[in-house]
Order: sequence, then structure tokens, then C-alpha cells
Amino acid sequence: MREATKGIIAMVATCTVWGLSGIYYKLLDHVPPIEILAHRTLWSCAFFAFVLLVQGRLHMLGRALAGRRSVLSIAFAALMISTNWFAFITSIHIGKAVEASLGYYIFPLVAVLLGALAFRERLGRAQLFAVGLALCAVVTLTLGLGVPPWIALVLASSFGLYGLVKKGLSVGPVVSVTAEVLLLSPIALTVLWYFHSGGNGAFAVNWRDSLMLAFSGILTGTPLILFSYATKRVTLATVGLVQYLNPTLQFLVATLIFLEPFSPWHGVAFAMIWTALAIYTVASLRQDRAARRAVPRV
Repeated sequence: MREATKGIIAMVATCTVWGLSGIYYKLLDHVPPIEILAHRTLWSCAFFAFVLLVQGRLHMLGRALAGRRSVLSIAFAALMISTNWFAFITSIHIGKAVEASLGYYIFPLVAVLLGALAFRERLGRAQLFAVGLALCAVVTLTLGLGVPPWIALVLASSFGLYGLVKKGLSVGPVVSVTAEVLLLSPIALTVLWYFHSGGNGAFAVNWRDSLMLAFSGILTGTPLILFSYATKRVTLATVGLVQYLNPTLQFLVATLIFLEPFSPWHGVAFAMIWTALAIYTVASLRQDRAARRAVPRV
């Protein structure tokens, strides 16, 4: 099997797990989101540390956390990813999974905008139009529903800022995420101490919830490792295309399984977002093709 094929399979598996993970957290909707987040953080830390130990790279954590600038960058990344995780879990619990899927549809366009602002990356006319159309979609939904789609905006912006910070880190994704959840672990332990000291902790009450909370670490870690595996074997354009599988599955789960309402305003906003993504994707593919043609053949 070709390496590119392996990469695509890994990418599809990653996005499938991400896209269907809402079903998993829906089964835990009787547990407070902050408590689930604390368990997800701690068990992810244990899982990633085990992976690094097996790979013989556990010592690289020291390099990742060496220096004030590096620690601050990883701490900010930790804040962003924990915000993203909490917002997603909360969206499932309060019946806003449709809005969550909108956030992950918007994310690529937010990432493009952040790249232009932070790294002065030039945007073509088509890309600028796509970003503008996404903004119009958010405004349309805000006017139609009478309230901004906060869940979508928080998910898109937190994940976009997370990616922005990660781009400047010199360590690999698994090492950096391990460092992030390691920094968050004291807070997670404090949260769990609060719940269990009051006799309200969900862990160890029954085997089902305990196993599901513990497995959240593997559910978080495995797709990230597969994602890292995939990005080394396929083009960024392919990664971008396949990533749309994630919010599409989230959207289908929200509407077909959770039976969340999908108003005409949602229909208009999503149509605008899908159009914007189509324009952005075509423009990116053309840009990628032109860049490859520009590379001289040896």
C-alpha cells in the first residue's frame, strides 16, 4: 500500500472519530461538562505520556517546557484547546451540536484570516470572498435567531488560535499536546477534588461512567496521532479536503440522531458557509497545483 493511501486512510479515520465523538459525550450528558473536561485532560496526559515513553521520547517534554517563551506559548495553547474541548462538550449537552458543526465548518476560513493577520500571508480574491461570505453567514444567523452563534464562534476562534500558536512551536504535535495537558493537570485535579469532596464525583460510582471517562483520554489521543501520521504522507490540500468530513458527520449526528432543530435561518447560513468553503477549496487546490508546477524538475 502506498504511503499516500495510508495517509488518506488515517485522515479519514481521524475525522470519522472526531465527527462521531458527539455521540460518545451525549452518553455522558448527566456528568457536568467541566468534570468530563477534567477527566479528558488527565487521562489524555496519561495516554500521551505512555506513547512518548514507548517511543523513547519522554525526555523531550523537558525541551518543550524549557524557557519562559516556550512555556507561555504552550500554556496559551493549553488554554485554547481546553476552551475548545469544553465548548464542544457543552454544545452536546445543551442541544447545540448543529452550532458546533457550524464552528468547525467556519474554522478553515478563520485559520486563513488569522494567517493573513499574524504571518502576512497573502489572500487571493477568491479566498477573501470566501472569508467575507462566512462573515455574512454569521451575521445572517445572528439576525435570524436574535443571538450570535457563540458556540460556533468560540470553537472556530479557539481552534484557530490554537493552530496559530502550534505553528510557532519547535516540538512535534504529540510532545506539545502532552506538555499542554500536563500544564492543565493541576487544574483538572482541583476540579475533580471539588466534585469528589462534595460526594458528587461521577468516577467510581458505576463501571460504565468510570470506563467512559477513562477512555476519553484514548478517544482524544488516538485521532491526534493518526492526524500527525496522515499530515506527513499527504498534501495539505488533501488534509484540508478530508477535514470537512468532521463537521459533516457532526451535522448529520446533530440533525439525524440528536434531532436538533434546523431552522430556515440555519439553512441560509449553512448554504453560505458551504459555498464559501467550496470557493476557498477550489482556490486552494488551484494555488497548490500552481505551486507544484512552479517547482523546477531535476
